Amino acid sequence: MTKRFIFTWTLTILLVGGLTSCFASPAPDVLTSTTILADIARNVAGDQLVTQSLLPFGTDPHSYQPVPQDTKKINQSKVLIVNGADYERSLEPLLANAGDKKELIEASTGLRFLTDSENDQEVDPHLWLDPNNVIVYVENIREGLAQFNPDGADTYQANARAYISQLQELDAWINGQVAQIPPQRRVLVTNHDALEYFAQQYGFKVVGAVVPGFSSEASPSAQEMADLIDRIKLFEAPAIFLDAADNPSLAQQIATETGVKVVTDLHIESLTEGAPASTYIDMMRDNVTKIVEALK
Repeated sequence: MTKRFIFTWTLTILLVGGLTSCFASPAPDVLTSTTILADIARNVAGDQLVTQSLLPFGTDPHSYQPVPQDTKKINQSKVLIVNGADYERSLEPLLANAGDKKELIEASTGLRFLTDSENDQEVDPHLWLDPNNVIVYVENIREGLAQFNPDGADTYQANARAYISQLQELDAWINGQVAQIPPQRRVLVTNHDALEYFAQQYGFKVVGAVVPGFSSEASPSAQEMADLIDRIKLFEAPAIFLDAADNPSLAQQIATETGVKVVTDLHIESLTEGAPASTYIDMMRDNVTKIVEALK
């Protein structure tokens, strides 16, 4: 091997390495557990802080398996934002000691949690599906960021105020859309119990779920499947609503028995990279549009 070749190859490696480092994502100031929280946090932090999500787009937090890179992201970040309400169970080994080392913001602090009717120790973590709860998320994030960076407090306050106004407009828009559905058809069946906060806020009745409980990881028994089929017929539910990440096979079996439609493309646990749910507000608008179209 000639010296000229060695020099050329070494220079190539240096150039490629330099370019890679230039285009690599900067270490986050703020790391959130989910893409939904990342969008909410960005609306408060603005360009004052670099905000990233630990989980990638399209990931179901209920079934997520941490990877080695996650530890690096957590260690690099200065602020951690989690949903709370036991939502981050799969991340507990990674997050266990993080709160002692950096600012930890639990977005759902101060909100009333819904619980399982048969086990009040099991709480429903899907609070963000009511935009009024997200207003509280915003307030908690604003206060946490101001504590972390007092110099940015005025910016966080102004950003939060503007975003809360958008959330209030979203709430009004949802009410207007739901008004198109006849009251007797405001019936929801879901893959797992994820839409109860949404249902209570906007006048729906959740009559059942394919997978019992607040996590998509459980499995229904034959009796639970039979009971759900009976409830769908009793309440004349028009559709079963699934997150895009859900396996539709069980819902499709039930649809064969009952004749209901299966809506497979809601976005409940994660945003999308680009349309139709690239932001929290876009996600909610897309979900509501699909729910209204299926029920009205």
